[in-house]
Amino acid sequence: MKYFLIFGPPGAGKGTQSTLIARRYNFRHISTGELLRKEIAKKSEIGKIAAVLIEKGEFVPDDLVIGIVRDEICNPDTPERGFILDGFPRNTFQAIALDGMLEEIGFKVDAVLSLETTDSVNIKRIQHRANIEGRKDDADFETIRTRIKTYHKVTEPLVAYYKNQGKYKAVNGDQTVEENFMDICKIIDKSLDE
Repeated sequence: MKYFLIFGPPGAGKGTQSTLIARRYNFRHISTGELLRKEIAKKSEIGKIAAVLIEKGEFVPDDLVIGIVRDEICNPDTPERGFILDGFPRNTFQAIALDGMLEEIGFKVDAVLSLETTDSVNIKRIQHRANIEGRKDDADFETIRTRIKTYHKVTEPLVAYYKNQGKYKAVNGDQTVEENFMDICKIIDKSLDE
């Protein structure tokens, strides 16, 4: 079983690439954003908390996110060859928790696929996505700016964390979807051969 993380700011294309990766490699795509949106739709306690924070462009508390991710990745009935985690971890605390979870079940993070993009490209992509998907958190410019600032402040320190482990793999995220996917496939193929 292989575990890959896809990493990048809001609008970098993590969801799009994760869907392509899951289809090509028979990986299970776990999107924390999707998991939280399901909780919001169910109006669960987690969903109520998440709805307020997401609307402001803020992160959901670590303990809630770690709990829903643990439920997903520690499922022994998963038939797929591996996982692509999209939107998790978002900070060093979550990364350490993920390492611990995987160690408990005898696995590790194999590689971190990092879509490196510029803020201007991300803003355009998010605004385009808002028109297509109608997501509230994509529609307000101030919310978008808050999400990007939060990413730079809270999530970017993970670059050093994964570089120190030798797992960080940079991809030029400003390319087309197809070009990004080709670069990502080269990294995954190499990891699968090891």
